[in-house]
Amino acid sequence: MATGAGPTEGFEAVVLAAGAGSRFGGGKLLAPYMAGVLLDGALAAAFAAPTRSVTVVTGAEEEAVAHAAIRLADRFGQHDRLRMVHAADYAQGMAHSLRMGIASLPAETLGAFVFLGDMPRVPRDILQPMAEALQAGALAAAPVFQGRRGNPVLLAAELFPQVLALTGDAGARSVLEGLGDRLALVESPDDGVLFDVDRAEDLPG
Repeated sequence: MATGAGPTEGFEAVVLAAGAGSRFGGGKLLAPYMAGVLLDGALAAAFAAPTRSVTVVTGAEEEAVAHAAIRLADRFGQHDRLRMVHAADYAQGMAHSLRMGIASLPAETLGAFVFLGDMPRVPRDILQPMAEALQAGALAAAPVFQGRRGNPVLLAAELFPQVLALTGDAGARSVLEGLGDRLALVESPDDGVLFDVDRAEDLPG
């Protein structure tokens, strides 16, 4: 699998894969999905992004999630781009996992895509336009489908101090609020930017 199209200098990807999946009944990211496990979809999208590396933030089921990430990276020939970070206090909420991922990035990082491990259908077409929006001066970029903002988001390094101050389970949403026209919205070709898996019944039968 090739690295995402376009320049990768300065951009990184973070995949949040630390949650326990309690509403799912546990083991959510390792649940069978398509030809692999649920986490594979988010990882495949992250590897398709125009980034230097992909950092997977583990928490619950650390070893099994890490093994799944390594297996997919090896299958795609992307092992050299994979980085692993463990969020020991993952039970504090998504903000902790996000802080751990962002804090681990190289100092010269210009921007970071943030993928959610339970969103397996992110369309690849949005990734390069999001990167180009930051290169054109936006502070953040996010996809939209039928007027609804989705994920992943791309955050410029200027926003990292705000991200590192987050608490709770809200992710980067509060950081994006108030950016006005400094938040670039990229139209998505489908609802994959909105589709996530919370419960077992969300998976295709």
